[in-house]
Amino acid sequence: MDFAGAYSAGNLAYLFQGLLMTLFVAFLAIILSFLIGGFLGIIRYAKIPVASKVTAIAVETIRNLPLLLIIFFIHLALPEFNIRLGIIGSAITGLTIFEAAMLSEIIRSGLNSIEKGQIEAARSSGMTWVQTMQHIILPQALRRMVPPIVSQFISLLKDTSLATVIMLPELMHNGQGVYAKNVNYVIPIYLLLALIYFVINFSLSLVAKRLETRERKNTKTTGKVLPAKDKAAMQG
Repeated sequence: MDFAGAYSAGNLAYLFQGLLMTLFVAFLAIILSFLIGGFLGIIRYAKIPVASKVTAIAVETIRNLPLLLIIFFIHLALPEFNIRLGIIGSAITGLTIFEAAMLSEIIRSGLNSIEKGQIEAARSSGMTWVQTMQHIILPQALRRMVPPIVSQFISLLKDTSLATVIMLPELMHNGQGVYAKNVNYVIPIYLLLALIYFVINFSLSLVAKRLETRERKNTKTTGKVLPAKDKAAMQG
């Protein structure tokens, strides 16, 4: 094992370039998958006769396919139909499609967790379906969905390493390029890669746990504490 050689300035700079690519691909995939997944989740929640069924079939199909297969298909099969996205585009597209399907289920479940009584009360007060979604359902559901969504984003960040099979110059790919120069670099590089992934993902998991704890406290508070006017009314 040659830690000094593996951790030379040139090698560390090369790994840092890979880390930036990993974060760039993950960031774009997170934004796009959240937007698409949110749209799909709302369609399924709304139970639109045809659209909801078609969306459900598409989502369940994608969720039961390996991510690696989706990346391979986009990068190698789509060019047969004159659709070429390039390495970075294929990686982002594959991750977005897969994670959007996963997020759509999280979002649909979060929307379904809102009590029907609140929805009925909002509709009976004259609010439209869109207004009910905007002011009643989504604000509460989003708070409940944050922890599992963050956990899914952690999975997405780790899944970027799968794109090394199509030669995406991300962290894992560049790490392989470093230890390919010298067999004595293998263990030091893998230890460093593991540390980098751990620090990033553990930090995100701490955020998810804190958000989950906060949501539990808010749920207990809203479930047990009555407003002052309600207390006065009960006492009167």
